[in-house]
Amino acid sequence: MTGQRLRLIGAHEIRIRLGGVSRQRTYQITRRDDFPRPAADLAQGKVWYAEDVEEWMKRHRQDQAVTDEP
Repeated sequence: MTGQRLRLIGAHEIRIRLGGVSRQRTYQITRRDDFPRPAADLAQGKVWYAEDVEEWMKRHRQDQAVTDEP
């Protein structure tokens, strides 16, 4: 074990990081073929590696950053 902390996030955290999109939209996004595969599918729902989701957001949500500029 390297001592690194494992960072996992669920759909609610993804929703927040996507700017508060709806639960339905979050479900649609996480079902995309290009979205990272879940790290685990638990009784409470799927969880993803935070690093994978953050990397996906950098590649696919750049349009959001552009629209935020004046």
